[in-house]
Amino acid sequence: MADATTTGKVGGSKPLSPHMQIWRWHVTMAASIFTRATGIALYAGALIAAGWFTALMLGPDAYGCYVGLLGSLLGKLVMFGLTISIFYHLAAGLRHLAFDMGAGFQPRTANMTAVGCFAFAVVASLVVWFLAWQTGGLH
Repeated sequence: MADATTTGKVGGSKPLSPHMQIWRWHVTMAASIFTRATGIALYAGALIAAGWFTALMLGPDAYGCYVGLLGSLLGKLVMFGLTISIFYHLAAGLRHLAFDMGAGFQPRTANMTAVGCFAFAVVASLVVWFLAWQTGGLH
C-alpha cells in the first residue's frame, strides 16, 4: 500500500481529505474566512486605538503627529478597512447568534445572510464615511 503521507492518497484512489481544488467556492465559505480575517483586523484596530491613547498621553506634539499619520491617505485607507471590519464582524456576530438559536441553517438562508453581512458592511461603512465627510470629520 502506498504511503498516505507522501502521496496524499490511500491506496492511490481517494484523497485523505478534501482539498481547496475539490471544494467549489461559495459565499458561506467566503463569509467564514472573512469573519476570521475581520477578527484579526480588529486586533490591529485595538493596537491603533492604544497608539492613539498613548499619543494623547504624551502631549500635543505626539498627538498631532499620530493624528497626522491617521489623516494621511494610507491612514484613511486603513481606517476605512477597520470600519468595514467592525460592521462586518457585527453583522456576522448577529448571524451566528441566529445560528446558535438553531435558525438559518438552510442553504438558501445561509447564503442570503452571508451576502447580507457583506452588503451591510459596505453600505454602513460608506454611510459613516459620507457623514464624516459631510460634517467636516475628514480633512
